Amino acid sequence: MVTKDTVTNILSHVMDPELGRDLVSLGMIRDIVIEPDVVRFKLVLTIASCPMRHHMAEDAKNQLLNHPEINQVDVTFDSMTPEERQAVLKANKPQLPKLNAMNRVGQVLSVMSGKGGVGKSSVTAMLAVELTRQGQKVGILDADITGPSIPKLFGLPPGGLRGGPQGLLPAVTPLGIRIVSSNLMLKEEDTAIAWRGPMVAGMIKKFWEDVLWGKLDTLLVDLPPGTTDATLTVMNTLPIRGVMLVSTPQQLSSLVVRKAANLLKRLDIPVLGVIENMSFFRCPDCGGKHDLFGPSHAAEVAEHSQVNICARLPLEPTIAELCDAGRIEDTHLEEIEYLAKLLMSA
Repeated sequence: MVTKDTVTNILSHVMDPELGRDLVSLGMIRDIVIEPDVVRFKLVLTIASCPMRHHMAEDAKNQLLNHPEINQVDVTFDSMTPEERQAVLKANKPQLPKLNAMNRVGQVLSVMSGKGGVGKSSVTAMLAVELTRQGQKVGILDADITGPSIPKLFGLPPGGLRGGPQGLLPAVTPLGIRIVSSNLMLKEEDTAIAWRGPMVAGMIKKFWEDVLWGKLDTLLVDLPPGTTDATLTVMNTLPIRGVMLVSTPQQLSSLVVRKAANLLKRLDIPVLGVIENMSFFRCPDCGGKHDLFGPSHAAEVAEHSQVNICARLPLEPTIAELCDAGRIEDTHLEEIEYLAKLLMSA
């Protein structure tokens, strides 16, 4: 005979993939009803727009249908109150890895998109440069373990990380920006890093725990595309103060970035602002602006995230040339300078 205890026991093996705990212990299974032909229950989400809701519902259905006496399952959705959500997130926040005792890191900010090819790494690098010019001590943790770009932008050769008695020593740029990246651990910069999720997550934690960052005002974390292992590791195990979302004018880009914004909302991590990269081309002859990639959709992302558009960055061929030459510290954009000042005053 199927009872509520039967259903609860089965559903206690269904996991929330982002919080890493089962749905029953998280208080997400409610209002179980047992009828002759169907089992009904309510799946209560931390936020109504949870991107994993259908995945969890299907997983729950499949687990229940494996029982010989259950032939049909009906799942409805609801969302937690703000108080319930805060309690769940607080109770399930993983313990932060211990920072090297020699380090003093002021704030940790992340640059994220969810979409590849939007220029997260170049935005991260230029922001680090402008913060340094404003007098801050800055570091960059390159969390794109399998596709790192940061060392190339700064002209840093492979093998730039060295071990010391207090920890792993970061590479240092001419302006004094401290950088750790998987590409700095290789002999050849085009060597492929073919790692699965646990190894990627372990390397990110090592970069946080074991690197001798020293005293930093700001540590910027450059995230890879997507919302999988690397991103979740950063969001769950580093003390992220907030995230800058990077998009481009195309509607497809804004759609994917909104997915990233949904994840951040679910994890209760604030979005500090939206940056639209490659927003326009400024004509060198007349100074007019041309929307090479169509009309902007940054407002949609900003409205969805309930923040402001912090900057619209131009498409500048000279910046691409400097990045390819490893001379990103020679770049300057008024929009990035404004953004750096905005983050310093926040």
